[in-house]
Parts: sequence; C-alpha cells; structure tokens
Amino acid sequence: MREISLPDPQATQALGRALAAILRPGDVVLLEGDLGAGKTTLARALLRTLCGDGEMEVPSPSYTLVQVYEAPVAPVSHFDLWRLDGPDALYELGWDEACEGIVLVEWPDRLGGLAPPDALRVSLVPDAAGGRVARLAGDAARLARLPLTNPDTGDAP
Repeated sequence: MREISLPDPQATQALGRALAAILRPGDVVLLEGDLGAGKTTLARALLRTLCGDGEMEVPSPSYTLVQVYEAPVAPVSHFDLWRLDGPDALYELGWDEACEGIVLVEWPDRLGGLAPPDALRVSLVPDAAGGRVARLAGDAARLARLPLTNPDTGDAP
C-alpha cells in the first residue's frame, strides 16, 4: 500500500493526472471514499489527461451510471454505482466490454464479486489537517510506475 497526502483539490487532481500516466487497456481503478471525498475530482483529472483535453467536460455519471470516453490509449468507462441495485445490473451497462478498455469505478462496493482482484484501489479518507489521504493498493508493479513527484509542483502527487 502507498499513502499520498492530498491537502487540497489541486493535489487530488495531480494524483489523477499521475494515475493516468500508468493506466493501460484492461486496467480497473476502484475509487473509494465517502460523499465529497474527492472521487469525482480525481476521476475528472484522470479522464482529461487520458483524453488529452484539460478543458473536456466530464459530467458525473451519477444518473447515467456510466460515461464512456474515447481516449487515444483505449476507451475509458467511468462508472458511478451509487444508485446501482446490485452487480447483476452491470451486465446491462456493458461491464464486460468496458473491461477491455480502462475502467474507473466510483462506489466499487456495489460491484460485489465482479471487482477484479488485480484492480488498483484508491481510497480517499479525511486527514487531521482537513485534507485527504489517498491510500493506493493493488499490483505492486503498477504502483511502482506511479511517479514519485508531481510534475506540476515537484511534490509527491
């Protein structure tokens, strides 16, 4: 596991950009955290980076449940499972096809047994200073590819 301090939304965005640099087709990123933890902020930065468009509109898929983006490296499916009744509904949303590209999942606890064992887990939790801590777990080789410094500031992402 790796922990990264996220004192503000800009640090959360920097982490999203850093994560985008290590993702490849077949990767699944599970974004965990309470409401307001920064999951969508991280996902937006990650998606904008993967798509090469820093101004791209990235609506929350809370009501559509999934938004698909055509990124140069692979299609990216952003799932928000907050309103999902259960994992069986994922098949209707194109889960199997989505897993051929890159997948981001907010509220991954709703995946049940469909959560890939090799997924990258990013848990966003509050810290004592009013910011967040990102706890990253998953494939050690994938985590080792995560840059140690934020290219924007030189600090840890």
